[in-house]
Amino acid sequence: MKDTQTLRQEIKQLMVENLMLQVTADEIGDDQPLFGPGSLGLDSVDALQIVVGLDKHYRLKIPDPETARGILKSVATIADAVQRHVELSGPVEVNA
Repeated sequence: MKDTQTLRQEIKQLMVENLMLQVTADEIGDDQPLFGPGSLGLDSVDALQIVVGLDKHYRLKIPDPETARGILKSVATIADAVQRHVELSGPVEVNA
């Protein structure tokens, strides 16, 4: 498994590319909220794209909106969910 910082950077890069964000991966804070006040300014369509990207790249399935709300708070919470998933199911080869 990748170290935490590498995984977080990879998730940020996926977000920048998939969501066509007007910021760079380096400008996104690990604990910066993704939605709501003081956040990166993402919306529900962005959330759906993140969920699809996590499934595609890490085979992480997010089963319901309540689970998604917990996982999609920040890059740090997404990385934690990916790490837990990999620990339970084994490593995933990422096709970049």
